[in-house]
Amino acid sequence: MKKLALLFMPLLASSALYAQQESDNFDEKSLFETVTKIEKKTDKFNLYLNTHAAFDANWNDGDFEKGAFKMKQLRIEAKGNINDWIFYRYRQRLNRSNDGSGFLDNMPKSIDIASIGFKVTPKFSIIGGKMCTMYGGFEFDLNPIDIYEYSDMVEYMDNFLTGVNFIYDFTPSQQLAFQVVDARNNSFEATYGNLPDNIRDTKLPLLYTINWNGGFWDNMFKTRWSASIMNQAKGENMYYFAFGQELNINPVNTYFDVMYARQALDRKGIMTNIINQDLGDGRTDYTAMDASYLSLVWHLNYRVAPKWNLFVKGMYETQGLYKDNDMREKGKYRTSWGYQGGVEFYPMKQNLHFFLAFLGRAYTFTDRAKSLGWDNYNTAQITTGFIYQLPVF
Repeated sequence: MKKLALLFMPLLASSALYAQQESDNFDEKSLFETVTKIEKKTDKFNLYLNTHAAFDANWNDGDFEKGAFKMKQLRIEAKGNINDWIFYRYRQRLNRSNDGSGFLDNMPKSIDIASIGFKVTPKFSIIGGKMCTMYGGFEFDLNPIDIYEYSDMVEYMDNFLTGVNFIYDFTPSQQLAFQVVDARNNSFEATYGNLPDNIRDTKLPLLYTINWNGGFWDNMFKTRWSASIMNQAKGENMYYFAFGQELNINPVNTYFDVMYARQALDRKGIMTNIINQDLGDGRTDYTAMDASYLSLVWHLNYRVAPKWNLFVKGMYETQGLYKDNDMREKGKYRTSWGYQGGVEFYPMKQNLHFFLAFLGRAYTFTDRAKSLGWDNYNTAQITTGFIYQLPVF
């Protein structure tokens, strides 16, 4: 632990020094405006660099494994309003492969968003292109740079797909959306791996989502609810429900998400890895069938001072099979607990912040999973660094 403390001290010291130097800087101008001294007077083009950099120290079952600096998130983002009724957004991960060959939508997974929107009426909009899926929940809706560690439910899903989104704003605080997108980015074989011979690709691999975003009492209480159905294969579907609630009572902000998925073909891969199924031909790499996932996520921010925030996060998740099949019996196979806590320092009005956080996970397996060779284990991480959506232009 003494060695670990020595590793963290330089980064913490430099973070604190930089925070002191910038603590009185409340200028929200872009980098372009700061350098050129020219005020930007148009909203047609806004450029951002989304960054999350950290030093991580990791443990497994109490044994220290590794400490390293990482650029966890590095995304470039451009968005703007061409005129009163046309808008666009583009976001790409710079630390992800740009190879999109063979993909269903002909786009690499490094591109999160590449969409154009049309404001048909003051209340009705249509967005087309690659976009974020309209799943409910507040953890899912946050900028990825602000997440220290996702729940398994969100971490192992495809969040950015190509299609069309229809949005209707009943009031400034009540919105209903209907989205139709491709069910996957990659090919059928690459997405689902090895399947029984009777499973065939569908001619319409699409994902349909209806989403309600609500705000009440001057947005003191918010909701993000959704229901989705995905055509995974011929006669095989995924059903996904997400219900997010957020409460804002200054200086406290908290949200609670409930998410549940039933997947005819295991899309996340967690159950596939757990059951290690064998169909009698000596192979153990077949994709699991009839997988179910449940996630409960709670997060609380407490702004103890204008520039200081404390946060805690808890996660409860289960993984199992929702019915018997030729491979394994139905029931729960694993329960995972997640617990996080930390402190954040915001030296200026922009979202630049320095952090120190602890992230822990505990995984417990049922007897049916232990019979397959699994044992309980836990992981831990201490992470420190900075998060910043840098306004470049």
